[in-house]
Amino acid sequence: MSVTRDAVLDCLSRISLPDGGTLLSRDLVRALEVEGGTVRFVIEAADAAQARALSGARDAAEVAVRAIPGVTGTSIVLTAHGPAAKPAPSLTIGGHPTPQAGPQPIAGVRRILAVGSGKGGVGKSTVSSNLAVALARAGRKVGLLDADIHGPSQARMMGVSQRPASPDGKTIIPLRAHGVTMMSIALMLKEGEAVIWRGPMLMGALQQLLGQVAWGDLDVLIVDLPPGTGDVQLSLAQKVPVTGALIVSTPQDVALIDARRAINMFEKLKVPVVGLIENMSSYVCPNCGHEAHIFGHGGVATEAAAIGLPFLGELPLSIDVRLSGDAGTPVAAADGPVAEAYGRLARRLISGGMA
Repeated sequence: MSVTRDAVLDCLSRISLPDGGTLLSRDLVRALEVEGGTVRFVIEAADAAQARALSGARDAAEVAVRAIPGVTGTSIVLTAHGPAAKPAPSLTIGGHPTPQAGPQPIAGVRRILAVGSGKGGVGKSTVSSNLAVALARAGRKVGLLDADIHGPSQARMMGVSQRPASPDGKTIIPLRAHGVTMMSIALMLKEGEAVIWRGPMLMGALQQLLGQVAWGDLDVLIVDLPPGTGDVQLSLAQKVPVTGALIVSTPQDVALIDARRAINMFEKLKVPVVGLIENMSSYVCPNCGHEAHIFGHGGVATEAAAIGLPFLGELPLSIDVRLSGDAGTPVAAADGPVAEAYGRLARRLISGGMA
């Protein structure tokens, strides 16, 4: 049974407040979203004192909303924006990370999959966005974090551009696109603005994107890593318990050399490598139907067998992937042979308990 926005509003209209009225009659509900069986919204108090007084109403709202037929998960954030006369708080991204005692889980997130590569240009970010969409189409609750701080691209490929809300200057409300909850540092910057940060700033920004985003209830969070073996990869393994890593490579020998370095890095960080993916495996001419292997073929499968890791599948080189990504609608959101290739990859991860 599908959940409707009206059903949620009707439910919230019956949540009484200690000083009179209801959540709806007092206009305290913000950013209400209903996606499948998941309901998300913010209860925005006028100040910290009112927020404390509303904690019981927030708990009552969660119990009531979860009782609505068809609701499978909720994310309810209680915030205080301060007196109306003051400007809304702004969130600053970047800064030195705060100390923490080992990797800490993200509330509501059951699995974290890192998508990495030893070098750039192998389509890692494209694989990340399309895999996230394919998993969502297969019924999973999916998040996508663009952790390529210096070269974020997921906002463009997922077709989002609005700045995320931060009602209290601390919590970040992520965006939704194609059934995926997503966040990218590009959404916090001016268009075209470069990120010129050293290691500590990168680590601080990643910590914020992991811990301050209201990810909600997720089966899996896909983390699109930058290429190489640097600060972001190290910080990710130190800050959160990563379930596993997916290594993306093209079949050519030069790409495989760097893929081995990425595998070695994850082994040293004690992050299990879930398997290898061969991207740009084949190209079928749309005019004549001829199949060509521009970057070679089968090299990743051979490498996976040689080192004893699972080979998760081949993804084709297609102009549709480029056109769809530039247009903000990943090719996996549609139908066709390329979408089906991502669908097979998603189903394999789900059946293996990895997503």
